Amino acid sequence: MATPVSVSRFEVKSHESPDELRTPDKTRVEVVKLEGYTLGRFIFQPGWRWSECVKPVVKTDSCQASHVGHVVSGRLRVRMSDGSEKTLQAGESYTIPPGHDAWVEGDETFVGLEVMSADSYAKPS
Repeated sequence: MATPVSVSRFEVKSHESPDELRTPDKTRVEVVKLEGYTLGRFIFQPGWRWSECVKPVVKTDSCQASHVGHVVSGRLRVRMSDGSEKTLQAGESYTIPPGHDAWVEGDETFVGLEVMSADSYAKPS
């Protein structure tokens, strides 16, 4: 069981005015930094695919980020390097280990809140 972390400041920040913004093709990563935590709102437009939109920025063969998050809206299909696949959809929380590709399914924008990879996701290598 993880040891609880406490905070000492009362903070409120909005993803509408993030501390950091990254915008590769069809991608918007809004990062807010709070005491001890970094949260990201990931917004992927229809037609978004990691291997086409983020790979040129990070220059790895597959996504090497570890993800922990929650889907707010839309659907995201994830294919692991071993070939296994799952679709993430609104209302679901997830973990995704390094070594994957992903793409938006359908015509709805994907919006996810990330609690693990926001510090580094879609940053140039």
